[in-house]
Amino acid sequence: MKKLIPLLAILLLAACKQEKFPPEPSISFVSLEKIDNGMGYDDKATLTIHFEDGDGDIGLNVTDTDSPYDTSSVYYYNWFIDYYKKIDGEFQKIEFEEVTFNQRIPRLSNSVPESIEGNLFIDLNINDYNPATATDTILFKCRIVDRALHESNEIETTPLVVKKRP
Repeated sequence: MKKLIPLLAILLLAACKQEKFPPEPSISFVSLEKIDNGMGYDDKATLTIHFEDGDGDIGLNVTDTDSPYDTSSVYYYNWFIDYYKKIDGEFQKIEFEEVTFNQRIPRLSNSVPESIEGNLFIDLNINDYNPATATDTILFKCRIVDRALHESNEIETTPLVVKKRP
């Protein structure tokens, strides 16, 4: 599989000083849409999720690398994305040796505490380039973690049929 080169974009929809959501982040699935590359096979898709957080402490600065956000910690990342492929009729989690789908969401608010909500977008590689089959059916599961290490619920995308590279 080629090296994952994600594009992370954030749309902050609303913010207000009063907490209108719980302090634990909550996410919901919005969409998983293939990006047409014009070549007749699928290699990328855009995943969109919606988030809400009552105290606005989602995201890390580039300089946030002290414990518990250091590179050896699971919390170096704050958006955990798992890849699943349908094998023999069942979705199975696939681990890639040199690639992670996990991401670091940039700090979304400097006015903590405040309720925030919005959408997170990321482009993901979806084709594992295994020529044994012409198509794969995949999905992603993901969750986010805020700076207080509150974990969100886990969401699952809709399945996506991926046309493989010839």
